[in-house]
This record gives sequence, C-alpha cells and structure tokens, in this order.
Amino acid sequence: MALYEHVFIARQDVSQQQVEGLTEQFSTIIKENGGQIGKTEYWGLRNLTYKVRKNRKGHYTLMNIDAPHAAVAEMERQMGINEDVLRFLTVRVEEHETEPSAVMQNRGDRGDRGDRGGRFGDRERSDRFGGDRGGSRFGGDRERAPRRDREESEGGDAS
Repeated sequence: MALYEHVFIARQDVSQQQVEGLTEQFSTIIKENGGQIGKTEYWGLRNLTYKVRKNRKGHYTLMNIDAPHAAVAEMERQMGINEDVLRFLTVRVEEHETEPSAVMQNRGDRGDRGDRGGRFGDRERSDRFGGDRGGSRFGGDRERAPRRDREESEGGDAS
C-alpha cells in the first residue's frame, strides 16, 4: 500500500460538525477499500486566494492515508460528486510526519504576537533610515544651526 497526504476544502457555509462528518464519510470509504487513516487535522476556516464557486473561505482538513490507489481513487470520485467539497489534493509521500503539520504549528505561535517588539521588529526606526536623521540628507555629520541663527549669520534678511 502507498502513503498519501490528502487535503480537502469544504464550503464556508457548512458547520465544523458537518466537515467532521465529511471526514468520517471519506475515512469510511478508505477503510472499506482496505486502507487506513493515520491522522486527521482540521485546520479551520481559512481565506481562499481567489473565489471558488462563489466562496471566499473554506474549511481545510488534512488526512494521512495508507491505502491502495483504488481506495484513494474511489474517495476522490466521491469528493468530486459531493457539493460541499470545493477542492481536494492528494500527494503520494515516502513517509508520514508524526508531529503536527506546519499549519498547526503556526497556530500555536499566534499567542507570541505580543512579544514581537515594535513596528520595525528588532530594529529601531533610526536604524532603518540610516542614523539619527539629525545630519544632512546625504550622510554628512555637519551640525545645523536653528533656522533663525542661519539667516542672521548669512547676513541677510529673509524678506
């Protein structure tokens, strides 16, 4: 039997319980045809890059499958018939990952947003603009006198 990673996207207007029901339905098809489901991950309701059948979002689900090709082909046929499934992708892999997928690992990082620092990350604003911006525009270290003092030292009136 071959190993597969399978991701499908369900319509945005179905509930999470209905998506879990779809996952069970497709898992049953695999098991009836001599395969096994390793792990399943519900990735949640996520934005789509572009509209698919008038949907801007979709429920993403990952399934690790160990099954013969015929079982996967039957599951994909059933997904093509089901109106709740927008898209699916099956990829053959050498081995399944035992740890959570990259999508699930990124979800755990969301709590760290408060520790990000300022607007420019770890850099200060002055570093971004090449110094403390007090000198001339082209990087000279010449100190500028206030405007009123410069006019007086140049010996002329501004008017």
